[in-house]
Amino acid sequence: MASPLALPRRDALFSLGASVGGLALSALLADEGFGAKAPSATAGDGPTAPKPPHFPAKAKRCIFLTMEGGPSQIDTFDPKPKLRDVHLQEFQAGGEQKSAMASGKRYYVESPFQFMKAGESGADMGTNWPHLAGVADDLCFYRGCQAESVNHPTAMAHINTGNRFGGDPAVGSWVTYGLGSENADLPAFVVLPEVSHPQGGAANWGNGFLPAHYQGTPLRAEGSPILNLAPPEGITRDHQRRNLDLLAELNRRHAADRIAADDPFAQTLAARVESYELAFRMQARVPGLIDIDGEDQATKDLYGVDATDTDAFGRKCLLARRLVERGVRFVQLYHGTWDSHDQLARAHGNLIRQVDRPIAALLTDLKRRNLLDETLVVWTGEFGRSPDNSPRGGIAYGRDHNAKAMTIWMAGGGVKAGHTIGATDELGAEAVECVHPIRDLHVTLLHLLGLDDNRLTYFSSGRFKQLSQFGGKVIEELLA
Repeated sequence: MASPLALPRRDALFSLGASVGGLALSALLADEGFGAKAPSATAGDGPTAPKPPHFPAKAKRCIFLTMEGGPSQIDTFDPKPKLRDVHLQEFQAGGEQKSAMASGKRYYVESPFQFMKAGESGADMGTNWPHLAGVADDLCFYRGCQAESVNHPTAMAHINTGNRFGGDPAVGSWVTYGLGSENADLPAFVVLPEVSHPQGGAANWGNGFLPAHYQGTPLRAEGSPILNLAPPEGITRDHQRRNLDLLAELNRRHAADRIAADDPFAQTLAARVESYELAFRMQARVPGLIDIDGEDQATKDLYGVDATDTDAFGRKCLLARRLVERGVRFVQLYHGTWDSHDQLARAHGNLIRQVDRPIAALLTDLKRRNLLDETLVVWTGEFGRSPDNSPRGGIAYGRDHNAKAMTIWMAGGGVKAGHTIGATDELGAEAVECVHPIRDLHVTLLHLLGLDDNRLTYFSSGRFKQLSQFGGKVIEELLA
């Protein structure tokens, strides 16, 4: 008798079009000579095996640099000289979207930083980005993006999953679902968080309604990057292998007797079994991967490893290069506390100093290893910041949250290097040229990776779902 959770035959066949069942059907058809053969099985034959893109891709992989808290576009890459003319004049916030901080008397505030034109492209950058200025011609700045929330949890969920209310798959999960991994011994989607996880926690890299194979794997910021990476004392790999084989056989028997093939629990069980297998393979591969002692001193110096301000993020950036070099499809790095409601000069100044050298090193290192052209690097926060102060008991000036203006930059992977696309108004309060919502940014990222948002769907809760939620447009101006 079929499980009560089993889908009716017609619904089961319908759901094949965008589910793991669909992938299995495609494989069977390929074996029978219909359609293109699947990619080489050297990276595995499971759900994360490499898959062809929908069309020729500019990028094969992505490194997503997430500056949690909302970096100020006005104080990094979008200078506003007009603010000097209105400095400390009273400001009244307009529009409907206001954060919890939008109260009391407010005043326009000029940036505490000086700006320069960097590279042959003349990119606008603060003078406190000396290392990134050295690779300015590799960057494509985009000033036209707008978020839809001014509160951190919903905005973080939006930039990471396309859904302000959370629960949907992360961008990295969608990319992994669409393309798989090029290395069967490592996760396809790896996350390098801070010690304190971002607002929204692990849901920012969760698989949502996609099968569990596609969730991000976080590496811990302190201590062992992965708990229990080494087997217990006295347990050899042969012991582990035999234990896993026995467990797999017991699970197979359990599933055969009790679980219909189309029962959702069958996917969960399969994903859990595969997680054990992946963990076994990772015990052999990860220790050498995360041990950067094998890098030459010049490379470690380039990233700022062991330097006071840059060691933590420098190690993350160096590890990101090592991960994509070994076939990891999507790597997300977090750098937090950009929520500068006060002490803007000191707070943003310290944060910029922590990331400037490591990020420039990452781009330089990728380029000299011939990886940048096929690696899409994205730098973003969850929203931008306002041109006025954010008063907190009268202490030094900061800025409030702002969903209407944010600067994002990208490099490599088919973007228009050495260009600045879009613009904000003269005070930096709102995007006014080449304006697009976050869903269009997501669609563009997928496009650069050879994925069509309208075809990258998954049947869940009675309908086909996609990253953009209900469709979006490629931002053509960003493409080389």
